[in-house]
Amino acid sequence: MASEQRGEPLLATASTVRHFLLLEDPGPWGPEILRSRRLPGALREPLLRWQRDLGVRPLLIRRPGRYLAGPRRIYVVNARHGWCETASVAGLAEVADLDLGDIAGPDGVGLEPHAEPLLLVCTHGRHDACCAERGRPLAAALAERWPELTWESSHLGGDRFAANLLTLPDAHCYGRLSPEDGVRTVGEHLAGRLTLAHHRGHCTVPWPQQAAEHALRSLLGLREIGVVEVLAARRDGDRFAVTLTTPGRRYLVELRHEARAPELLTCHAERPSGAVYYELLGIAELTG
Repeated sequence: MASEQRGEPLLATASTVRHFLLLEDPGPWGPEILRSRRLPGALREPLLRWQRDLGVRPLLIRRPGRYLAGPRRIYVVNARHGWCETASVAGLAEVADLDLGDIAGPDGVGLEPHAEPLLLVCTHGRHDACCAERGRPLAAALAERWPELTWESSHLGGDRFAANLLTLPDAHCYGRLSPEDGVRTVGEHLAGRLTLAHHRGHCTVPWPQQAAEHALRSLLGLREIGVVEVLAARRDGDRFAVTLTTPGRRYLVELRHEARAPELLTCHAERPSGAVYYELLGIAELTG
């Protein structure tokens, strides 16, 4: 893949999303799911409204193999507060009647609480062929090991980093996973540890904060999920100063924002663009 050949780093590339709506549909999926004819017409306007007003990211999901008979499963997720709720519907048209007004809060929207993690593998081949070619083998490998947790998903972002994996509701994103890498990475993740070599970032914070967390974790050898928290970020031109905490300590991570020369970043890209990356300038422990 061209992204690997040019040495493009994975870190700090996770889409910044806090609220998700997952809709079970066996496919096939068109290039843009909100324009898909598979979605009931009555659902399109609510999806667009929730996306615009509440920051909800709608995703289509399916079990590997696509077979589906009977009711559809849906999930509502708040990654910032770490909750997931679910419901079974006879058809996706019923989703238009949901009230997602409280999706940004800590207490859910009134559906059934769902305690198990969700493993979403992007296999959206109509959006980008690499997602299908690399994503489907990964999804199959994970489904063999964790069949109840694994779903294929529509576009997650970062096609050039396929195969991509998103864990919910904790919202950690991984990329460039072979089936073997994926099984190891998920095993570590479910045990509470990140695999930094494949970690694209935590979706609840913007890219500079993702880069700062990755730099601090790499320096200190911290892989445990949840032990690093972003407190504040300050920007001055192309420079960022990010304050983070670990148990009992605070750190300041300084970074510089840069962009590579414009290139065609994905299979369907029509115009060159410059991929963003962050140069680490320094890490200092704060006292007092």
